[in-house]
Amino acid sequence: MNTGGRRRRQDDDGEFRGRKRRRNESIEIEERFESLIVRLGERSNATLENNIEGLAEVLDTDLAACKGKILKILCDCFIRSPEKCTIYTTLIGMMNIKDYSFGAEVVEALAKLLKEFLKNCDWYKASLIVRTLADMGNARVVSLTSIVQLFDVWMCSAEEPDVPQVRRDLFAYAVMYALPWIGKELREKQSTDFDKILARIHNYMGNRSRVHVDGLRVWSSDDPHPQEEYMECLWEQIQKMRGEQWTEKHLLRPYNHFATALNGGSVHSLPSIIPPPHHNDYRYPKPRVVFRMFDYTDCPEGIILPGSHSIERFFIEDQVAHVVYYYHDDRKLCANMLVSNPYFGKIPMEYVIVEVVMGGLFTLPRPPYLEVFYGSLLIELCKLIPATLPQVLAQATEMLFDRISTMDPDCCERFVSWFAYHLSNYQFRWSWDDWVHVQDLDPLHPKAVFVRESLLKALRLTYHKRIVDLVPKALSAFVPAEFLPHFKYMEPNAEALPLYGAFEHLFAAIRQKCSPEEALEVLGKARLHDDAVSGVKYTPSQIELFVQTLLYMGAKSFSHSFAGLAKFKDVLKQLAYSEDAQLCILRSLHTLWKDHQQMQGVIINKMLRMSIIECSAVANWIFSKEMTGEFTKMYVWEILHQTISKMSKHVTKVQNELREVHKARQTSRQPAGQNQDEDSDSDGEQEQNDRAESVNEEMLEKLEEQFESAQADQKNMFLIIFQRFIMLLSEHIVRCDTDGRDFRNWWYYWTLGRLKQVFMMHEEQVYQYKDTLETLLFTQELDHNILQVFQQMLQEDELRDAVLLVFANKQDLPNAMSAAELTEKLGLRSLVGRKWYIQATCASQGQGLYEGLDWLSTELSKN
Repeated sequence: MNTGGRRRRQDDDGEFRGRKRRRNESIEIEERFESLIVRLGERSNATLENNIEGLAEVLDTDLAACKGKILKILCDCFIRSPEKCTIYTTLIGMMNIKDYSFGAEVVEALAKLLKEFLKNCDWYKASLIVRTLADMGNARVVSLTSIVQLFDVWMCSAEEPDVPQVRRDLFAYAVMYALPWIGKELREKQSTDFDKILARIHNYMGNRSRVHVDGLRVWSSDDPHPQEEYMECLWEQIQKMRGEQWTEKHLLRPYNHFATALNGGSVHSLPSIIPPPHHNDYRYPKPRVVFRMFDYTDCPEGIILPGSHSIERFFIEDQVAHVVYYYHDDRKLCANMLVSNPYFGKIPMEYVIVEVVMGGLFTLPRPPYLEVFYGSLLIELCKLIPATLPQVLAQATEMLFDRISTMDPDCCERFVSWFAYHLSNYQFRWSWDDWVHVQDLDPLHPKAVFVRESLLKALRLTYHKRIVDLVPKALSAFVPAEFLPHFKYMEPNAEALPLYGAFEHLFAAIRQKCSPEEALEVLGKARLHDDAVSGVKYTPSQIELFVQTLLYMGAKSFSHSFAGLAKFKDVLKQLAYSEDAQLCILRSLHTLWKDHQQMQGVIINKMLRMSIIECSAVANWIFSKEMTGEFTKMYVWEILHQTISKMSKHVTKVQNELREVHKARQTSRQPAGQNQDEDSDSDGEQEQNDRAESVNEEMLEKLEEQFESAQADQKNMFLIIFQRFIMLLSEHIVRCDTDGRDFRNWWYYWTLGRLKQVFMMHEEQVYQYKDTLETLLFTQELDHNILQVFQQMLQEDELRDAVLLVFANKQDLPNAMSAAELTEKLGLRSLVGRKWYIQATCASQGQGLYEGLDWLSTELSKN
C-alpha cells in the first residue's frame, strides 16, 4: 500500500514536470516571437524584404498556438516603434495572404485599441493607430474605401460646432497626420473622395482661429525662421507633397516590393469607429508653435537638412519627438534610441535632435516634461556623440544668445536654467570673452540679463571663487556676490544700534536652547520708545530682530534654517498676526539674504507650508516699493509662481477631500438589504447610522466652508497680482507718453512677459475667475497692449468664430486715431479666418453707429 502511494506521487510529479516543461517551451516560443518581431527592420545580413518574408513564414507555422500573443506584440510595436509602421503593415499584409482570418483579427484588434485610446483621452496614441490603419491600405489589408470613410468621420468631428477648437484640431490633425502615408494610393484609386477630404481640410484650416499663435511663439520675430503653428506647418508640408504627386524620399515602403503578391490578398473593412462626444472634463492637446532654429546653411557641407516645408523634415522630427515621448522616463535609453536612428550620416541628425529637444524645452505655456530632463538628455547625447554634438550644441547656444532680444521672457528664463545646468557638467568652461560686449548694453537688455542670471544660477551649483576665476574681468560686474548674510547686529559698530542689548539677550537665549515662550519673553522687552503704537502686538523692530536673529543663527545650511523655523514656529505665527506683520517678516528675510536669492525662495516656501505667512502677503511684498530694484530679477518670479502653485495645491486638496466626503455620504445613504423580521439589533444599527450621518453632515459643512474660504483666498491673490501688474504697466505707459518716449523699453518687455507668464503657467486656475477679472480689472477702458494679453490667454473658445465689430469712436476729436490706425494697433488683420469690421464713429453726433450695426445684423443673419 505504501509503495503504491509513493508510486502515485512519483507519477503526479512526472505529470507536473511535464506540464511545467510544456509551459516553459510555450513561454520560450512567445519570447522568441517577440524578439523577432521587435527587431524586425534592424540591421542584418539579409535584406529587409527577405526578413519580412521569412518572419511571415515562421509566424504562420505557430499562428494557431500563439495568435493572441502575436496580436498583442504587433499592437504594442505600432505604439512603441511607429517609425517601423510600414514594415509591420507589410508583415501583416504577407500574413493576410496566408490567413485571411488573421488579417481580420489584426484590424479588429487595432480598431478596439483605437476606441480604448479615444475613451481614455489618449489622443496621441489614437492618432498613431489612425495612421497605422491608413498605412494598412498600402499593404492591401484595409480597403481604401474604409480609410476614406474613417477620414470622413474624423473630419465630421473636426467640423462639429459648439465644441472647443482644440478638440476640432485634434481630429483634423489626425487625418493630416496619416495623409503622407496613404496619400499617393488614395490619389490614384480614390481620387474623387480623396479630393473632397482635402477640400474639407483646406476649408477647416482657412476658418480656424489663430488668436493663440502669438502667445505661443518662442520669438516675436520671424527673422530668420518663421514661427508657424503646428497645424499650419503640417498643412503646408502636405500641400507641398501634394504638388510633388505625393512622393517622398524618407519612408521605407517594403509593401511596394510585394505589390504583386499583396494584390492577391483580400482586404478588410473597418468597423464603425465613432469618436466620443465632447465632455468638459476632457483634456485636449494644447496648440503649439513649431520651433525652428536651423536651416541648411547652418549645417556642414555634404549632407543637406530638409527644408522646413518638406515632408521629410516632418517625418524626421516626428520620429525624434516620438522617441522623446516614449522614453522620457529614462534619459540614457532615450539618448541611445535617438543615436540609433538609421538616418545618421544621410541627414544632419545632430541638428534635428538638438532642435527638437530645445523645442520641447521652450514649448509654451510649459514643457511637456520636467525641464531638467531636457538638460540631462543633451548631456547623455554629448557623451554618446562626443565628436559632433557638443559643437552643435555650442552653435545652438550662440544662435539662441544672438536672438535672445526677441525671445519670450519665459523661454529666456528656461534658457538661463538650462545653460547653467549644462555648464555645471563641463566645469563651467565657456568662451566668456565672446560676450564681454554685454557690459555696454542696457542692464535690462536680455543679453545682459542672461549673462547675469546664468552666473547667478551657476553659483548655486559651485562655489564663488570658481566663478570669479572663470569669468573675465570685463564681466566682473556681472559676477554675483557671495552667498553671505547681511546681519546688522554683526557688523562693525553694531553696539551703537538701539536694540543691540536686546539682540545679545535673544542671541544668548536661543544659543542656550530656550523654549519658544522664553524667546517671546525676551522679545517682549525689546521695544523702542517710538515703537509704542496702540493696538500693535509686536512692532516692526521686534519682528525684524527676531526673524533676522533666528535666520542668521541658522545660516549654515537650509537644514539649520528649517530647524530654527520648526522650533519657533509658534513664535513666528504670533509675530505674523496681520498682513503688515507678514510683510515685515518678508522684508526682514530679504534684507538678511539679499545676496542669496535661493535661500529667500526656500525659506518663503517653508513659511508658506508652515502657515506662518499667507500667499497674498507674498504677492503684495513682490509688488511693494522695497522690491522695485529686484522686480525684473528671475528669482522674484520663481517665488511668485511657487506661491501661486502652493495656493492652487491647497484649493485642490480641500476640493478632493470635499469630493470624498460627498461620495461617502452618497454610499451611506444607499439602502441596505435587511430582513426586518429577524430578531436583530436593527434599532442600534439605525442609531449608529444616524450618528455617522450627523458626523458626515458636520464634516461636509466644515469642508464646504474651507473650500469657499480657500477659493476666496485664491481669488484675492489673483486680484492682487493682476491689479498690481495693471497699475505698474499703466503708469509706465502714461509716464512714457507724457515724456514723449516709447514705452516699449526693456522694462516693459520683461513686465508684460511676466504678466503673460502668470496667465499661461496658471491658466486653469485663472480661468475660474475670468468673469471677476474681466469685470473688475481687464475692462475695455484698459490700454489695449495690456488687455490683449488677457484676451489672448483666456479667449473663450465659443467666441473664437464670432464676428467682431469695432467702433473707432470720437472721430470729431483732433487726436483721435483713424480707423486704419486703430486696425493696426489692435492687430485686426491677424484675425485670419474670422470676420471683423471697423467703423469710424462719432457717438455724440450719431455718425457711423447705424452703419456698423447694419453690418453686424447682416453677418448675424447669415448664421
